[in-house]
Amino acid sequence: MSNIEDKLAEEKKRIDSYTAPDELETRLREALNKAPNKQKQNAPLWKLVAVAMFFIVIIGYQYNGLAYYGKKLFGFDEMMTGTLMELNEEGLGQIVDETVTLVDGTKLTIEGVMADSNQLILYYSLNNPKGIKDHIRDYFRFLSISGFLTNSFPTSGTFIVDDNQTEIKGTQSFEPVSPFAKKLTVNFQQGMNNNQTVEKFVTIPYNPNKALQTEIKQSINKAIKVDKGTITFQTIRATPTMTVVEGKLNVENFDRVPDALWGIQLYANGKEVTSLGGGYQSSLLGRKFSLNYDALPKGLHSLELKINEFAGYENVDKKLALATNNNPTMLNEKELWIQDINTTSEMVEITIRTDNDVMLDGVSIETEEEVTPLKTIVRQSYVKLEDGQQMKERTLLFEANTEPEFIYINGMHFMKEYGDMIEIPVD
Repeated sequence: MSNIEDKLAEEKKRIDSYTAPDELETRLREALNKAPNKQKQNAPLWKLVAVAMFFIVIIGYQYNGLAYYGKKLFGFDEMMTGTLMELNEEGLGQIVDETVTLVDGTKLTIEGVMADSNQLILYYSLNNPKGIKDHIRDYFRFLSISGFLTNSFPTSGTFIVDDNQTEIKGTQSFEPVSPFAKKLTVNFQQGMNNNQTVEKFVTIPYNPNKALQTEIKQSINKAIKVDKGTITFQTIRATPTMTVVEGKLNVENFDRVPDALWGIQLYANGKEVTSLGGGYQSSLLGRKFSLNYDALPKGLHSLELKINEFAGYENVDKKLALATNNNPTMLNEKELWIQDINTTSEMVEITIRTDNDVMLDGVSIETEEEVTPLKTIVRQSYVKLEDGQQMKERTLLFEANTEPEFIYINGMHFMKEYGDMIEIPVD
């Protein structure tokens, strides 16, 4: 019996240590007021004790969930995607409400955060009844979030200014923070009246237990061949806020074509998942990339990656007579327009237009006596034609002083349609 009594005493101490959340009484009172009146019935005493004990234990073990249930961030709907808005409506963010005053009296308030293993989203506001000055609005930016085992940098953000120019509301996404951090320091930079900047910080509480749980984390480990190398898809990690696909690139001409990664699409249950951007980084170990997509739908039964377009290369091997006219020269299915030819005592300048994704390779000019390779490209811009088509215009410079007869093009980098598909198993 003594063992049983000791265990009961320990259990009593543990239960006595539980603290119900502050808003619990209010929620219960509201629920009771709304409940219809019923005829009073007397329940046996042992049943009342059992219910009371059960309720206390539930409160003790579910304290975090009850404390945060129903809390949501207000005033940020215009900056939230459908996914983030749904999570906010469910009260899955953490309210912070920490304020620091900037040098001109503007108040920066960290309203709340929403976090998972893919990112931390910071919700903030800047308020000044006298107006948000240009040096604050134009030079305020977040630098990093630091904490225990944490040094996270910004990835993307957006903000809106109210009509009175007295309030800014914004969101800033950061790399994910450590699951062991209980305090986070938000480091930021603000502008001064003299166009100088100063760095400051504000420390906020953080509950890692409220980070949203990862839904899918698995290997892909499949490679796709492209014209100048291979793309290897390594992992996929899906959380309630975002889906991230990571991999590595061994592609010679990857950086010769703008936005080559954006032609890779993710499909869930046969429907395209909205792309949220991504990026890449180069190191001695190679080039790694990450692609960000919206959260996956519930009831997932199929998942696929489609390489719709990616950097390609085509051998052209054409010598074109140089003349400006109103008709383009076709390089396979791409247009090349010769806009202007100008010869000086030191340089030959040829202004051309092509489709936005085209980069010429191995370009030179020729006369009967010599061949002169391309020296450099200047004055690149984008031109919108009358029919709405947008083209890339730039001037090619050659170190020559004789008007050329031909321009030679060895090859062409461009966004090429591939259409390869990778199926990702769904457990």
